[in-house]
Amino acid sequence: MTQVHPTALVDPKAELDASVVVGPYAVVGPRVRIGAGTTIGPHCVIEGRTTLGRDNRIFQFASLGATPQDKKYAGEDTELLIGDRNVVREFCTFNLGTAQDAGATRIGDDNWIMAYVHIAHDCQVGNQTTMANNTTLAGHVQVGDWATIGGLVGVLQRMRVGAHAMVGFGGHVNKDVPPFMVVDGNPLTVRGVNLVGLRRRDFSAERLSAIREMHKLLYRQGKTLDEARAGIRALATQGGGVEGDVALMDGFLGTAASGIAR
Repeated sequence: MTQVHPTALVDPKAELDASVVVGPYAVVGPRVRIGAGTTIGPHCVIEGRTTLGRDNRIFQFASLGATPQDKKYAGEDTELLIGDRNVVREFCTFNLGTAQDAGATRIGDDNWIMAYVHIAHDCQVGNQTTMANNTTLAGHVQVGDWATIGGLVGVLQRMRVGAHAMVGFGGHVNKDVPPFMVVDGNPLTVRGVNLVGLRRRDFSAERLSAIREMHKLLYRQGKTLDEARAGIRALATQGGGVEGDVALMDGFLGTAASGIAR
């Protein structure tokens, strides 16, 4: 049977797999679903229409599925969706979506989310991301796979952090951060390519070379964004398995409605 501490309050309508562990003084609401192997720490509150997948570890004092911090929210039936194998540390707050967007806040698989991280309404977080202490995502933010966001970073509403990008400590993200780049500061500044992270993920020499060339085209040759995109697309013809990286960057730049960090 599900291991629920005697002091925890789990609504009878909540759906918990038999292997779920719920710690002391935790509160689980009636519309919550929790998958196999997930552990809910002491004093957590999980409410709203919230779904957690398998093998998540939620540390003490987290608040998941509370109503959005949005004055327009009027009780619409929105949700929070969390995937598998995520680590969510102390005092994190993840909110439901809103009717003004897709109606769901989504967090993927295998994310490492440290203490005091806030993920606001309608954010879309990919897989294998890392968010350090006090990362704050405003509403409608998108974070790509393998992105790393440092401590005390604030991300403005509707901004995007591209896949494999890194935002350094204390950064103020008020423009989209292209994939593969390292940024920091306030105002936000691009420092180079996230070579350390890419090498850890076994990117080949050919792929790293192409990504470095993308950085030069965007930031070192005085080109307009359209000119840089044309040069980036041309890199796909050089082979070496770079086509996916080129498509990722070109697609991101083509949908950067608020401009990119320069």
